[in-house]
Amino acid sequence: MNDIDIEDRLAALTAAIADRTRARMLCLLMDGRAYTATELSAAVDVAASTASGHLARLQEQRLIACVKQGRYRYFRLAGQPVADVLETLMALAGVERPTVKTTTPTSLQFARTCYDHMAGEVAVKLHDRLHQLAWLVGEEDYRLSEAGQTALTRLGVDCTPAPSRRRFACGCLDWSERKAHLGGALGSAMLNAFIERGWIRRRLDSRELQLTAAGKNALKAHFDLTV
Repeated sequence: MNDIDIEDRLAALTAAIADRTRARMLCLLMDGRAYTATELSAAVDVAASTASGHLARLQEQRLIACVKQGRYRYFRLAGQPVADVLETLMALAGVERPTVKTTTPTSLQFARTCYDHMAGEVAVKLHDRLHQLAWLVGEEDYRLSEAGQTALTRLGVDCTPAPSRRRFACGCLDWSERKAHLGGALGSAMLNAFIERGWIRRRLDSRELQLTAAGKNALKAHFDLTV
């Protein structure tokens, strides 16, 4: 790449960030979550068609990425390098980061089921902790490390790959936290193990899950996780 290419690329990047609406969208995405175009358009107070144009511009400059979950499309920052640059610019600007308010009922935000696995704040933190411990490895299709398989098997989690075409372990975008929780056969096996051990209780009348006192202690003891 020659100097002119670098200058053109830098000019295109800064022009994409310089627009007030696009800059606000990027600031909103700095919370690490993913949002739909409709949510972002409402947050920055522009029409949906206008928001789509801005999002396309940000995607074109590789500042954001699109994540598909079912029939919905969510947008998030393209990666840590983008977040690092934005954080530096926000510090120079000297203003507080804006936030997007969630519409998820409070009772479901903490812990709930997502089909046959766990979702909500607890599940997202557990997903992240499994990666931090290097028990789960991989970016799209996860696999268990030897240490992870040993530890989870000891806790009664069935770590046998599913005989069907179902994915063994993967990230599933959480619709309240807007970050990944653990899906796939492993996510289902973990929920079953937690219920059998009395760490999680199901609510018969809703998707809400209750984390018991024993469950809180177990998360701390086995995963060094406090919720």
